[in-house]
Amino acid sequence: MKLSLFFLSFLFFFTFTNCQSSATAKHSAEDPKDTTGKTATGLTQITFPSLDGLPITADSYLQNDTLPWILLCHQAGYSRGEYKETAAKFEKFGYNCLAIDQRSGNEVNGVKNLTAQRAKEQGKPTDYLDAEQDIRAAINYLFTKSKRKVILVGSSYSAGLVLKIAVGNPSVKAVLAFSPGEYYGDKLQLAKSIVKIDCPVFITCAKKEVPDARKIFDAIENQNKLFFTPTSPGIHASSALWESTNDYKEYWTAVGTFFSLL
Repeated sequence: MKLSLFFLSFLFFFTFTNCQSSATAKHSAEDPKDTTGKTATGLTQITFPSLDGLPITADSYLQNDTLPWILLCHQAGYSRGEYKETAAKFEKFGYNCLAIDQRSGNEVNGVKNLTAQRAKEQGKPTDYLDAEQDIRAAINYLFTKSKRKVILVGSSYSAGLVLKIAVGNPSVKAVLAFSPGEYYGDKLQLAKSIVKIDCPVFITCAKKEVPDARKIFDAIENQNKLFFTPTSPGIHASSALWESTNDYKEYWTAVGTFFSLL
């Protein structure tokens, strides 16, 4: 069935259809509360192997073993530190979180990318597409651990990768893609590769990125999808969720709406 949320129409345009009727009130559509200045619960640093054996460093935010997981993937030049602030807010939707260091990255918020450091030391390639195996390994790790489907959050180059990985993947419940784009040159045409994605999808970006992000959104045949455009200029990738971003509350409201429909 087709869902319409007119009370949010002044905030954003979106499409989200064919949702389960029981999903309408599971989570709040508001900015998750009581997280300012707080660290996400159960934070521990872990390692597990990528598909090629390279150790992946990750921050595990475990609330409860019975909860499902969100996998948090960073943007170019960054690390798992991209989610140092926002993992606590994702937890408020009722999930454990795992923020990984992909082999394509460096440092952010004082957190060094240890996976990328190891990859360079071992002479492994560290282009964007080389990081796909790290994300796939993390999905396998979480699905094996919990026996439950994983929600994927991607940021910039990893936003495209999580969309690609989700196509036909029985271990993926939904995808949130912040500023996806055609970042991969001749090696991957993202829009063409995700036409058949069959899980719910949320896509957002900065306002200036909307034309390119909409092309990716529109390529998805599945109508269980939502697109959010900020009223102000916004900012690139998942850093739009940081409280240092002027319109971060708008983004969180849109994210909360998406979670309420899962």
